[in-house]
Amino acid sequence: MNKFSFAKWSMRLGALLIPLMFLLGIWWAIDGFRSWRDVPSPETIASASLTGIREQNRLSAFAANYAAVVTSEQQRFGLSAKKTLIMQGLVRYEVDLSKLTEDDVRWDASTATLRVKIPAIETAPPQIDLKSIQEYGENGILRAFTNVDDVLDEANRDKGVAELTRQANGPVPMRLARDAFKRAITQNFQAPLRAAGLDAKVQAYFADELGGNITTRWDESTPLREIVK
Repeated sequence: MNKFSFAKWSMRLGALLIPLMFLLGIWWAIDGFRSWRDVPSPETIASASLTGIREQNRLSAFAANYAAVVTSEQQRFGLSAKKTLIMQGLVRYEVDLSKLTEDDVRWDASTATLRVKIPAIETAPPQIDLKSIQEYGENGILRAFTNVDDVLDEANRDKGVAELTRQANGPVPMRLARDAFKRAITQNFQAPLRAAGLDAKVQAYFADELGGNITTRWDESTPLREIVK
């Protein structure tokens, strides 16, 4: 093949490649546009996440062990009997996710922020560690010949459960529980948004944190109920 033929063949090949590359460019652009259009909106993703989260019913994001020392006393026939009970119990903190509604999840388009109002925390009944129970009694005579022992045991069990529940609802453990639920709810809503490649923030609150001196833009955000039909 002479130089002239090679040059002529190269020109023909170039003439074919130019429109081919142009067509490929258009196809890539169309494909990219189609992919961009196929990405769900953050509101749609949030609505789907809400449905999935509600189906979990109850979320337990925090638990803590507590110890109670209680004493009960009974008097009969001029005698008194006393019994002390030491018990430990695990208390789980739960949120009823079925209470979440589309009014509790709001989208703020101006800041690309999803805001979630978490239902109130509930403490489950303490799970008593039976192996850790210790009892100390006084006046064995009265306890041996009457049902005082059973009465004292029942009274101490009730007092012990009440004391464990009281401790579980104290300000420090409740603050820790609230922080744990905020992290859990935030992650549950944020993970699908990130998986879809959306740069959106998620902020979780409890009802008593909305309003007052706390600025959250909650009222300026639109409920999902008004966005997703």
